[in-house]
Amino acid sequence: MTVFDIPLKQHVGAPCISLVKKGDYVKRGQLIAEPNGLGANIHASVSGEISEVTEEKIAIIPSDKLSTDFVKLTESNSKLKLIEAAGIVGAGGAGFPAHVKLNVEIPEGCFIANAVECEALLKHNVKQIKEHSETIVRGIKYVMEITKAPKSYIAIKDKNRQAVIELLKATKNEPNIEVFRLPDIYPAGDERMIIREILDIVLEPGQLPIEVGAVVSNVETLKHIVEAIEDHKPFIDKDVTVSGRVKNESHVFVNVPIGLPVKVLIDEAGGYIEPHGEIVIGGPMTGHSGEESTPITKTTGGILVAMPYPQEHRKIGILICECGGSEERLTEIAENMGAEVVASEMCKRMVEVNGRYRCSKPGVCPGQAEKVMKMKKEGAEVVLTGTCSD
Repeated sequence: MTVFDIPLKQHVGAPCISLVKKGDYVKRGQLIAEPNGLGANIHASVSGEISEVTEEKIAIIPSDKLSTDFVKLTESNSKLKLIEAAGIVGAGGAGFPAHVKLNVEIPEGCFIANAVECEALLKHNVKQIKEHSETIVRGIKYVMEITKAPKSYIAIKDKNRQAVIELLKATKNEPNIEVFRLPDIYPAGDERMIIREILDIVLEPGQLPIEVGAVVSNVETLKHIVEAIEDHKPFIDKDVTVSGRVKNESHVFVNVPIGLPVKVLIDEAGGYIEPHGEIVIGGPMTGHSGEESTPITKTTGGILVAMPYPQEHRKIGILICECGGSEERLTEIAENMGAEVVASEMCKRMVEVNGRYRCSKPGVCPGQAEKVMKMKKEGAEVVLTGTCSD
Protein backbone atom coordinates (compact mmCIF):
# COMPACT_ATOMS: atom_id res chain seq x y z
CA MET A 1 0.00 0.00 0.00
CA THR A 2 1.41 3.37 -1.06
CA VAL A 3 0.93 6.15 1.48
CA PHE A 4 1.22 9.74 0.29
CA ASP A 5 3.08 11.90 2.82
CA ILE A 6 2.32 15.58 2.21
CA PRO A 7 4.92 17.75 4.00
CA LEU A 8 3.52 20.83 5.73
CA LYS A 9 6.60 22.82 4.74
CA GLN A 10 7.23 22.88 0.99
CA HIS A 11 8.03 26.57 0.73
CA VAL A 12 9.99 29.47 2.16
CA GLY A 13 8.35 30.38 5.45
CA ALA A 14 6.80 28.56 8.39
CA PRO A 15 5.10 25.14 8.14
CA CYS A 16 1.43 25.23 7.23
CA ILE A 17 -1.37 24.50 9.69
CA SER A 18 -3.40 21.36 9.00
CA LEU A 19 -7.12 21.76 8.32
CA VAL A 20 -7.83 18.02 8.52
CA LYS A 21 -7.60 15.26 11.13
CA LYS A 22 -7.00 11.53 11.16
CA GLY A 23 -9.93 9.63 9.70
CA ASP A 24 -11.14 12.43 7.44
CA TYR A 25 -11.80 11.62 3.78
CA VAL A 26 -10.36 14.17 1.37
CA LYS A 27 -10.68 14.71 -2.35
CA ARG A 28 -7.84 15.43 -4.75
CA GLY A 29 -7.44 19.21 -4.94
CA GLN A 30 -9.08 19.83 -1.55
CA LEU A 31 -7.38 22.42 0.67
CA ILE A 32 -5.83 20.51 3.60
CA ALA A 33 -3.41 23.06 5.10
CA GLU A 34 -2.99 26.82 5.08
CA PRO A 35 -0.05 29.13 5.77
CA ASN A 36 0.98 30.35 9.18
CA GLY A 37 2.48 33.64 8.00
CA LEU A 38 4.67 33.51 4.89
CA GLY A 39 3.87 30.34 3.00
CA ALA A 40 1.50 28.69 0.52
CA ASN A 41 -1.68 26.63 0.63
CA ILE A 42 -1.36 22.85 0.47
CA HIS A 43 -3.94 20.63 -1.21
CA ALA A 44 -4.53 16.89 -1.30
CA SER A 45 -2.84 15.38 -4.35
CA VAL A 46 -4.95 12.22 -4.15
CA SER A 47 -8.39 11.31 -2.86
CA GLY A 48 -8.38 9.10 0.21
CA GLU A 49 -8.39 8.80 3.98
CA ILE A 50 -6.15 10.80 6.31
CA SER A 51 -4.11 8.20 8.21
CA GLU A 52 -1.86 10.54 10.19
CA VAL A 53 -1.41 14.23 10.96
CA THR A 54 1.77 15.50 12.62
CA GLU A 55 3.55 18.83 12.86
CA GLU A 56 5.56 17.84 9.78
CA LYS A 57 3.13 16.08 7.46
CA ILE A 58 -0.33 14.88 6.50
CA ALA A 59 -0.46 11.23 5.39
CA ILE A 60 -3.13 10.06 2.95
CA ILE A 61 -4.05 6.47 2.10
CA PRO A 62 -5.37 6.84 -1.46
CA SER A 63 -8.57 5.35 -2.81
CA ASP A 64 -8.16 2.22 -4.92
CA LYS A 65 -8.34 4.18 -8.15
CA LEU A 66 -6.12 7.22 -8.65
CA SER A 67 -7.94 9.90 -10.63
CA THR A 68 -6.74 12.99 -12.44
CA ASP A 69 -9.93 14.86 -11.49
CA PHE A 70 -9.59 17.53 -8.81
CA VAL A 71 -11.57 19.97 -6.70
CA LYS A 72 -11.38 23.28 -8.54
CA LEU A 73 -10.36 26.56 -6.98
CA THR A 74 -13.07 29.07 -6.16
CA GLU A 75 -13.76 31.48 -9.02
CA SER A 76 -11.95 34.82 -8.80
CA ASN A 77 -11.50 37.82 -11.08
CA SER A 78 -8.00 38.27 -9.67
CA LYS A 79 -5.27 36.20 -11.31
CA LEU A 80 -2.99 36.87 -8.34
CA LYS A 81 -5.66 35.57 -5.95
CA LEU A 82 -5.97 32.37 -8.00
CA ILE A 83 -2.19 31.91 -7.84
CA GLU A 84 -2.33 32.37 -4.06
CA ALA A 85 -5.29 30.01 -3.67
CA ALA A 86 -3.50 27.37 -5.76
CA GLY A 87 -0.54 27.33 -3.38
CA ILE A 88 1.98 27.96 -6.14
CA VAL A 89 5.62 28.29 -5.13
CA GLY A 90 8.82 28.43 -7.15
CA ALA A 91 9.09 24.95 -8.65
CA GLY A 92 12.77 25.23 -9.52
CA GLY A 93 14.31 26.63 -6.36
CA ALA A 94 13.65 27.20 -2.68
CA GLY A 95 9.88 27.37 -3.06
CA PHE A 96 9.22 31.08 -2.57
CA PRO A 97 5.45 31.75 -2.66
CA ALA A 98 4.57 32.96 -6.17
CA HIS A 99 1.75 35.25 -5.05
CA VAL A 100 4.22 37.18 -2.90
CA LYS A 101 6.90 37.40 -5.59
CA LEU A 102 4.42 38.57 -8.23
CA ASN A 103 2.66 41.11 -6.02
CA VAL A 104 4.75 43.94 -7.49
CA GLU A 105 4.49 46.44 -10.31
CA ILE A 106 7.50 46.89 -12.60
CA PRO A 107 6.27 49.17 -15.44
CA GLU A 108 9.87 50.01 -16.31
CA GLY A 109 11.30 46.58 -15.57
CA CYS A 110 11.09 43.09 -17.01
CA PHE A 111 10.08 39.52 -16.30
CA ILE A 112 12.50 36.65 -16.94
CA ALA A 113 11.31 33.08 -17.44
CA ASN A 114 14.08 30.77 -16.28
CA ALA A 115 14.28 27.78 -18.64
CA VAL A 116 17.96 27.15 -18.07
CA GLU A 117 17.66 23.92 -16.05
CA CYS A 118 20.87 24.72 -14.24
CA GLU A 119 21.92 21.32 -12.89
CA ALA A 120 23.20 18.49 -15.06
CA LEU A 121 20.96 15.45 -15.72
CA LEU A 122 17.67 17.30 -15.11
CA LYS A 123 15.50 17.36 -18.24
CA HIS A 124 11.88 17.99 -17.23
CA ASN A 125 11.89 21.74 -17.99
CA VAL A 126 13.32 21.19 -21.47
CA LYS A 127 10.77 18.44 -22.16
CA GLN A 128 7.98 20.82 -21.15
CA ILE A 129 9.29 23.50 -23.50
CA LYS A 130 9.64 21.10 -26.43
CA GLU A 131 6.09 19.82 -26.03
CA HIS A 132 4.20 22.79 -24.57
CA SER A 133 6.08 26.00 -25.40
CA GLU A 134 2.79 27.82 -25.97
CA THR A 135 1.86 27.19 -22.32
CA ILE A 136 5.06 28.90 -21.21
CA VAL A 137 4.24 31.91 -23.37
CA ARG A 138 0.72 32.15 -21.95
CA GLY A 139 2.17 32.01 -18.45
CA ILE A 140 4.60 34.80 -19.29
CA LYS A 141 1.79 36.98 -20.59
CA TYR A 142 -0.22 36.42 -17.41
CA VAL A 143 2.77 37.45 -15.30
CA MET A 144 3.38 40.51 -17.48
CA GLU A 145 -0.25 41.49 -16.95
CA ILE A 146 -0.03 41.00 -13.17
CA THR A 147 3.28 42.84 -12.71
CA LYS A 148 2.77 45.37 -15.54
CA ALA A 149 6.15 44.34 -16.95
CA PRO A 150 6.50 45.72 -20.50
CA LYS A 151 9.21 43.25 -21.52
CA SER A 152 10.02 39.59 -20.92
CA TYR A 153 12.92 37.30 -21.66
CA ILE A 154 13.11 33.52 -21.75
CA ALA A 155 16.55 32.40 -20.57
CA ILE A 156 17.62 29.04 -21.97
CA LYS A 157 20.90 27.27 -22.72
CA ASP A 158 21.87 27.49 -26.38
CA LYS A 159 22.68 23.76 -26.43
CA ASN A 160 18.97 22.91 -26.10
CA ARG A 161 18.47 23.60 -29.80
CA GLN A 162 15.07 21.96 -30.30
CA ALA A 163 13.65 23.71 -27.23
CA VAL A 164 15.02 27.02 -28.52
CA ILE A 165 13.36 26.42 -31.90
CA GLU A 166 10.01 25.71 -30.22
CA LEU A 167 10.27 28.89 -28.14
CA LEU A 168 11.14 30.96 -31.21
CA LYS A 169 8.05 29.57 -32.95
CA ALA A 170 5.85 30.28 -29.93
CA THR A 171 7.10 33.87 -29.60
CA LYS A 172 7.09 34.68 -33.32
CA ASN A 173 4.19 37.11 -32.90
CA GLU A 174 5.17 38.31 -29.42
CA PRO A 175 7.40 41.38 -29.89
CA ASN A 176 7.73 41.93 -26.13
CA ILE A 177 8.99 38.42 -25.38
CA GLU A 178 12.58 37.62 -26.35
CA VAL A 179 14.36 34.26 -26.27
CA PHE A 180 17.81 34.80 -24.74
CA ARG A 181 20.37 32.03 -25.21
CA LEU A 182 22.96 31.41 -22.50
CA PRO A 183 26.24 29.50 -22.71
CA ASP A 184 26.37 25.96 -21.36
CA ILE A 185 28.17 26.75 -18.14
CA TYR A 186 27.37 26.15 -14.49
CA PRO A 187 25.49 27.73 -12.71
CA ALA A 188 23.80 29.39 -15.68
CA GLY A 189 20.39 29.12 -14.01
CA ASP A 190 21.39 31.21 -11.00
CA GLU A 191 19.19 34.33 -10.83
CA ARG A 192 22.12 36.70 -10.46
CA MET A 193 23.98 35.12 -13.36
CA ILE A 194 20.88 35.33 -15.57
CA ILE A 195 20.41 39.02 -14.75
CA ARG A 196 24.09 39.71 -15.37
CA GLU A 197 23.96 38.03 -18.78
CA ILE A 198 20.62 39.47 -19.94
CA LEU A 199 20.49 42.92 -18.33
CA ASP A 200 24.22 43.53 -17.85
CA ILE A 201 23.54 44.31 -14.18
CA VAL A 202 25.65 42.78 -11.43
CA LEU A 203 23.62 42.01 -8.32
CA GLU A 204 25.51 42.04 -5.05
CA PRO A 205 25.30 38.90 -2.90
CA GLY A 206 21.97 39.03 -1.08
CA GLN A 207 20.51 41.60 -3.48
CA LEU A 208 17.18 40.53 -5.00
CA PRO A 209 16.20 40.86 -8.69
CA ILE A 210 13.26 43.12 -7.81
CA GLU A 211 15.77 45.70 -6.57
CA VAL A 212 16.78 46.25 -10.20
CA GLY A 213 13.24 46.00 -11.56
CA ALA A 214 13.28 42.32 -12.50
CA VAL A 215 11.22 39.28 -11.54
CA VAL A 216 12.51 35.78 -12.32
CA SER A 217 10.44 32.58 -12.26
CA ASN A 218 11.05 29.00 -13.36
CA VAL A 219 9.15 27.75 -16.41
CA GLU A 220 7.44 24.98 -14.47
CA THR A 221 6.13 27.63 -12.10
CA LEU A 222 4.59 29.29 -15.16
CA LYS A 223 2.92 26.00 -16.08
CA HIS A 224 1.25 25.90 -12.67
CA ILE A 225 0.22 29.55 -13.00
CA VAL A 226 -1.51 28.75 -16.30
CA GLU A 227 -3.25 25.75 -14.73
CA ALA A 228 -4.48 27.86 -11.80
CA ILE A 229 -5.80 30.69 -13.98
CA GLU A 230 -7.25 28.65 -16.86
CA ASP A 231 -8.25 25.38 -15.18
CA HIS A 232 -8.56 26.50 -11.54
CA LYS A 233 -6.17 23.69 -10.64
CA PRO A 234 -4.17 23.85 -7.40
CA PHE A 235 -0.47 22.93 -7.27
CA ILE A 236 -0.83 19.20 -6.63
CA ASP A 237 1.40 17.62 -9.29
CA LYS A 238 5.11 17.96 -10.06
CA ASP A 239 7.35 17.24 -13.05
CA VAL A 240 10.41 15.18 -12.06
CA THR A 241 13.54 13.78 -13.72
CA VAL A 242 14.74 10.33 -12.61
CA SER A 243 18.31 9.56 -13.63
CA GLY A 244 21.50 7.80 -12.64
CA ARG A 245 21.70 4.08 -11.94
CA VAL A 246 18.20 3.16 -13.14
CA LYS A 247 17.60 0.62 -15.89
CA ASN A 248 15.63 2.85 -18.24
CA GLU A 249 18.26 5.61 -18.18
CA SER A 250 17.09 9.19 -17.67
CA HIS A 251 13.31 9.49 -17.55
CA VAL A 252 10.97 12.45 -17.17
CA PHE A 253 7.73 11.94 -15.27
CA VAL A 254 5.06 14.58 -15.79
CA ASN A 255 2.31 15.49 -13.31
CA VAL A 256 3.48 13.26 -10.46
CA PRO A 257 1.14 13.61 -7.44
CA ILE A 258 2.88 15.41 -4.58
CA GLY A 259 3.58 13.07 -1.67
CA LEU A 260 4.36 10.02 -3.81
CA PRO A 261 7.42 8.12 -2.43
CA VAL A 262 10.42 8.44 -4.75
CA LYS A 263 10.83 4.63 -4.83
CA VAL A 264 7.65 4.39 -6.93
CA LEU A 265 9.25 6.51 -9.67
CA ILE A 266 12.53 4.61 -9.43
CA ASP A 267 10.59 1.38 -10.00
CA GLU A 268 8.72 2.93 -12.93
CA ALA A 269 12.10 3.90 -14.40
CA GLY A 270 13.03 0.22 -14.45
CA GLY A 271 14.43 -0.13 -10.95
CA TYR A 272 18.01 0.03 -9.75
CA ILE A 273 21.11 -0.90 -11.65
CA GLU A 274 23.16 -2.83 -9.11
CA PRO A 275 25.29 -2.01 -7.35
CA HIS A 276 23.86 1.39 -6.50
CA GLY A 277 24.54 4.02 -3.87
CA GLU A 278 22.47 6.74 -2.27
CA ILE A 279 19.37 8.44 -3.62
CA VAL A 280 20.00 12.14 -4.26
CA ILE A 281 17.02 14.48 -4.20
CA GLY A 282 17.65 17.43 -6.52
CA GLY A 283 20.60 17.89 -8.84
CA PRO A 284 24.10 16.40 -8.68
CA MET A 285 25.69 19.66 -7.54
CA THR A 286 23.34 20.91 -4.83
CA GLY A 287 21.09 17.91 -4.14
CA HIS A 288 20.79 16.20 -0.77
CA SER A 289 20.63 12.61 0.37
CA GLY A 290 17.17 11.03 0.45
CA GLU A 291 15.44 7.74 1.20
CA GLU A 292 13.13 5.47 -0.79
CA SER A 293 10.27 6.84 1.32
CA THR A 294 11.14 10.50 0.66
CA PRO A 295 8.01 12.17 -0.79
CA ILE A 296 7.82 14.26 -3.94
CA THR A 297 7.27 17.91 -2.97
CA LYS A 298 6.52 21.15 -4.82
CA THR A 299 10.26 21.77 -5.21
CA THR A 300 11.48 18.26 -6.10
CA GLY A 301 13.21 18.43 -9.47
CA GLY A 302 15.36 15.34 -9.62
CA ILE A 303 15.71 11.85 -8.20
CA LEU A 304 19.23 10.63 -8.90
CA VAL A 305 20.44 7.14 -8.05
CA ALA A 306 24.17 7.35 -7.43
CA MET A 307 26.90 4.76 -7.75
CA PRO A 308 28.30 3.32 -4.51
CA TYR A 309 30.73 5.62 -2.75
CA PRO A 310 34.38 4.85 -3.48
CA GLN A 311 36.40 4.36 -0.32
CA GLU A 312 39.09 6.92 0.40
CA HIS A 313 41.55 6.42 3.24
CA ARG A 314 43.61 9.52 2.68
CA LYS A 315 42.87 12.63 4.74
CA ILE A 316 40.46 15.02 3.04
CA GLY A 317 40.14 18.78 2.80
CA ILE A 318 36.78 20.18 1.67
CA LEU A 319 36.43 23.29 -0.51
CA ILE A 320 33.00 24.90 -0.21
CA CYS A 321 31.07 27.16 -2.57
CA GLU A 322 27.45 28.32 -2.73
CA CYS A 323 27.21 26.81 -6.20
CA GLY A 324 27.88 23.28 -4.94
CA GLY A 325 27.42 21.11 -1.90
CA SER A 326 27.25 22.75 1.51
CA GLU A 327 29.84 22.11 4.22
CA GLU A 328 27.42 19.64 5.83
CA ARG A 329 26.84 17.83 2.54
CA LEU A 330 30.54 17.58 1.68
CA THR A 331 31.30 16.34 5.19
CA GLU A 332 28.56 13.72 4.79
CA ILE A 333 30.07 12.59 1.48
CA ALA A 334 33.54 12.36 3.01
CA GLU A 335 32.20 10.28 5.90
CA ASN A 336 30.43 7.95 3.47
CA MET A 337 33.76 7.49 1.72
CA GLY A 338 35.33 6.51 5.04
CA ALA A 339 37.66 9.51 5.02
CA GLU A 340 38.71 11.86 7.78
CA VAL A 341 38.08 15.57 7.16
CA VAL A 342 41.08 17.52 8.44
CA ALA A 343 40.54 20.92 6.81
CA SER A 344 37.86 23.05 5.19
CA GLU A 345 37.98 26.28 3.21
CA MET A 346 35.51 28.57 1.47
CA CYS A 347 35.91 29.48 -2.20
CA LYS A 348 37.66 32.84 -2.60
CA ARG A 349 34.47 34.39 -3.96
CA MET A 350 32.36 33.52 -0.91
CA VAL A 351 31.21 36.45 1.24
CA GLU A 352 29.01 36.44 4.33
CA VAL A 353 25.58 38.05 3.98
CA ASN A 354 23.13 37.95 6.90
CA GLY A 355 24.80 34.92 8.41
CA ARG A 356 24.95 32.98 5.14
CA TYR A 357 27.88 32.61 2.75
CA ARG A 358 27.08 33.66 -0.83
CA CYS A 359 29.05 33.58 -4.08
CA SER A 360 30.03 37.09 -5.15
CA LYS A 361 30.18 36.30 -8.87
CA PRO A 362 28.37 33.09 -9.94
CA GLY A 363 29.85 31.38 -12.97
CA VAL A 364 33.11 33.33 -12.92
CA CYS A 365 35.28 31.06 -10.84
CA PRO A 366 38.75 31.86 -9.50
CA GLY A 367 41.71 29.53 -9.18
CA GLN A 368 41.90 27.86 -5.79
CA ALA A 369 45.63 27.11 -5.49
CA GLU A 370 46.01 29.25 -2.35
CA LYS A 371 43.12 27.46 -0.62
CA VAL A 372 44.38 24.03 -1.68
CA MET A 373 47.90 24.73 -0.41
CA LYS A 374 46.51 25.93 2.93
CA MET A 375 44.56 22.70 3.37
CA LYS A 376 47.63 20.70 2.41
CA LYS A 377 49.55 22.38 5.22
CA GLU A 378 46.75 21.34 7.58
CA GLY A 379 47.24 17.70 6.64
CA ALA A 380 44.86 17.21 3.72
CA GLU A 381 46.12 14.73 1.14
CA VAL A 382 43.18 15.07 -1.26
CA VAL A 383 40.49 17.70 -1.84
CA LEU A 384 36.72 17.19 -2.07
CA THR A 385 35.29 20.24 -3.77
CA GLY A 386 31.83 21.70 -4.02
CA THR A 387 32.93 24.57 -6.23
CA CYS A 388 32.19 24.88 -9.92
CA SER A 389 35.76 25.86 -10.83
CA ASP A 390 38.28 23.51 -12.37
